[in-house]
Amino acid sequence: MKPDPSRTVAQPAEPAGSPLLVVGSLALDTIETQSSRRDEVLGGAACYASFAASFFAPVRLVGVVGSDFPSAHEALLRSRKIDLAGLERVAGRTFRWAGRYAADFNNRATLDTQLNVFETFRPKLPPAYADSPFVFLANIDPVLQLEVLGQVRRPRFVACDTMNFWISGKRSDLLRVLERVDMVLLNDEEARQLSGKDNLPAAASVIRGMGPSAVVIKRGDAGALFFCQDGVFAAPAFPLESVVDPTGAGDSFAGGCMGWLARNGDTSPAGIRTALVVGSVLASFCVEDFSLDRFRSLEESAIRSRCAAFAELVRFDSVSF
Repeated sequence: MKPDPSRTVAQPAEPAGSPLLVVGSLALDTIETQSSRRDEVLGGAACYASFAASFFAPVRLVGVVGSDFPSAHEALLRSRKIDLAGLERVAGRTFRWAGRYAADFNNRATLDTQLNVFETFRPKLPPAYADSPFVFLANIDPVLQLEVLGQVRRPRFVACDTMNFWISGKRSDLLRVLERVDMVLLNDEEARQLSGKDNLPAAASVIRGMGPSAVVIKRGDAGALFFCQDGVFAAPAFPLESVVDPTGAGDSFAGGCMGWLARNGDTSPAGIRTALVVGSVLASFCVEDFSLDRFRSLEESAIRSRCAAFAELVRFDSVSF
């Protein structure tokens, strides 16, 4: 089912804060759940992260699509005032992914992956992007992440995502990336694989020793753990009665977090804690519909309301004996 162009798209005000550079994949996803299916909807880590971040800060997107990439998808990204000067459109087919979710959404089977033009992607930053103070390197080959870092000038804060495929197949390159980033996001399985430790606090300590001062371990519907020199912070996932499609939730979480940091400029441990809560809120909206459809009509007032509800979710009185 193709997106309905008549659906309302929330029009943003001019975004505040510092520019955020997002580099990663744009894709056409085919998604199956127990109750529904959507064919070739807009997806990709860079799309989810950029869209989530755009609610808070100016976003500069770098990626590649094929000549078959629907103009409506590009228009949707532009409607959020996402800067697409770094988006390459080349001859060929756009990256495609197909997956099927189990009834509990905790397990996902990949049915098909076609890299297409993404297979030969080499990120080329427009000159104006070189001064981006905030950078999010989505889940791509660490060799490409290093190429991006070689094109930006003294960024203030850099975060990266990764996955088990790169941990096992490009470990030396990934370690070079980790030496140059401030924060890494990965799931619990990946944290154990990268560190060689089963215990998550121990795993985070090992990973912090590789370079990043902040380690964020994503745990799906169990939330996320943030480790830094000041200690540990747990951000729960916002409880929802209904989940429609969890695709892109992790990237929306990262985008919301980085967008908030770029908006406020507070990269202290306290600032990152708040950013993680904002990221969790954006992820909770993402899963309420297929693709980026929930974000189309999302208003800032709804984000503020859910952030307030999140504060009540975790608030408790001090305990005395």
